[in-house]
Amino acid sequence: MRISGVLLALSLAAPAAAGEISAADLPARILAAAPQVAVLGEVHDNAAHHLAQAAAVAALQPKALVFEMLDPAQAAKVTPDLIGKPDELAKVLGWEAAGWPDFALYAPIFAAAPSARIYGAALPRDQVRRAMKEPLAQVFPEAARFGLDTPYPADLQARLEAETQADHCNALPPEMLPGMVAAQRLRDGAFAQATLQALADTGGPVALITGSGHARTDRAVPALIARADPGVKLLSLGQLERPAGADQPFDLWIVTDPAPREDPCKAFQ
Repeated sequence: MRISGVLLALSLAAPAAAGEISAADLPARILAAAPQVAVLGEVHDNAAHHLAQAAAVAALQPKALVFEMLDPAQAAKVTPDLIGKPDELAKVLGWEAAGWPDFALYAPIFAAAPSARIYGAALPRDQVRRAMKEPLAQVFPEAARFGLDTPYPADLQARLEAETQADHCNALPPEMLPGMVAAQRLRDGAFAQATLQALADTGGPVALITGSGHARTDRAVPALIARADPGVKLLSLGQLERPAGADQPFDLWIVTDPAPREDPCKAFQ
């Protein structure tokens, strides 16, 4: 995506304050911020969100792309040649079997930085299951580095359990909720670790492609990276669907129309 010289000069000279922006403004804001790490959130099945991520990646031209959706073995299979053949790349990755939305939504992100090194941040399922029953310090070797060896305050834990229950249509057994919160926290730690490893390996910049819940600056990946390495220059983008509140826990956020989808609560009825 091309940015006019005047617009880019103005953006670099006086970047606007954090807050809600339009997708059209995103590339200039990325260029103005010049982050070492950009955490680019999404609602997974919203095509508009992936187009915005691709535009951000095209502007940033990261040396590394980290994907929540890939594990390290899958990431190692990605080559510049395959990026130019998205249907073939999807088959090589086993994308459909993994249950993610159509790979066509994600292909523009890969294509926006075809020479970037690809990293997979997904953890083995058995490790995630362990986190639902065991202390994170026993499951995740770098838990202390990211502060994951310390339990959440009781009020925050209760709020996150309530949010998790609501996200699952109030259909989960209450005894599952602490483990669900722990699993989400484990994933935050894994994504932060993979992103910092990519930064160390390549020198950056690095873009992490992840759900917006993992892009929160208050407790998710940006907060964990800031704790582990306060010197890293970070930018967090959240992408949300209407209705959305005026204040959001991201550096920048975009609010879009909801993607067409069936009622997710039907699965619990």
